[in-house]
Amino acid sequence: MVFMPLNFLLLWLVELLSIGVLAGGIYILYEWYERELVGTSYLVAGLAMVLWSFGGRFIGLPLLRRRGVEEPKFIRSQTVKRVSRPDGSVLQVEFYGDEDAPPIILSHGWGPNSTVWYYAKRQLSDRFRVIVWDLPGLGKSARPKNNDYSLEKYARDLEAVVAIAGDKPVILLGHSMGGMINLTFCRLFPEHLGRKVAGLVLVDTTYTNPVKTCIFSGLIRKLQKPLLEPLLYLTIVLSPILWLMTWLSYLNGLLYISVELSGFTGTETRGQLNFAAILSALGSPGVLARGTLAMFKYEETETLAKINVPVLVVCGATDIATKPVASDRMEAELPRAEKVTIKPGGHMALMEQNQYFAEAVSKFCTACSLKL
Repeated sequence: MVFMPLNFLLLWLVELLSIGVLAGGIYILYEWYERELVGTSYLVAGLAMVLWSFGGRFIGLPLLRRRGVEEPKFIRSQTVKRVSRPDGSVLQVEFYGDEDAPPIILSHGWGPNSTVWYYAKRQLSDRFRVIVWDLPGLGKSARPKNNDYSLEKYARDLEAVVAIAGDKPVILLGHSMGGMINLTFCRLFPEHLGRKVAGLVLVDTTYTNPVKTCIFSGLIRKLQKPLLEPLLYLTIVLSPILWLMTWLSYLNGLLYISVELSGFTGTETRGQLNFAAILSALGSPGVLARGTLAMFKYEETETLAKINVPVLVVCGATDIATKPVASDRMEAELPRAEKVTIKPGGHMALMEQNQYFAEAVSKFCTACSLKL
């Protein structure tokens, strides 16, 4: 699951419910042992609650989704470069495909790591040089020592990835926060557009504070200061505890519900749902909270009109994390944009409808390459 402000509210609810069920089961068993609760039904109920807390996913997942033909796996490349940054972070950059093919740099969203591109790497690397990287603090990229998780920091990191991509102009593809990083890159490094950068692909992303373009945006904006920001700071303080709570919600299967609601539309496979849930549990809650706080300061509306390279805007038709209206606005204000809507598709349409996604990206990137 890709983390946006709305997701944190869902995750907190899931984690609190997970703790409540486990604590309730332990309490019932203790009271039964102490003879305060009498009857076999209490013993069964307590055992069921405890066992569900650590193994509910084995029942829930098969019931929720069908098995797929090709399920995603945590695969990494043997061709890797490690790039040290001035703030102490180290970028894990991986390469797939022929080094002489047109290069595409894939920037993932906030929460998972570059393994989220399982399908894109397989479906695009036969025609393109696919370059993926882990955002610092996630995956195999070391976190910044100064706790700078701003979009500007990541845009500067992206420039470092562009610098090692080779001599050919690259296409920057970003999903969710990855797209936000791409737009920030365009503001900070406009001289690269048309020279080092041949085009952009913006996938289920936004041009402004994501609180303004998510579902229930009016309510979430009102909750940002009094509720959401304090919860994020609390998440930083309680990060180790919340990490354990997240894994508990994965084991009991409740995390699947959160991932489903925020990312998918119901056509995903069993493996895709499980893969996305594991990815969301791997990220440190403290790191994720800092990055989400940084998104509140994000604003690139005025940047859109200044981007003079071809742009493909891709959005899931029922995305609730970044509603399609955000994509509509970007298509309208970008000088050279086209839009593809994936239906059915949510925030994780790149996984759920991976073949359709790869075909749209391949067609656009091939056209950009022919124009060079």
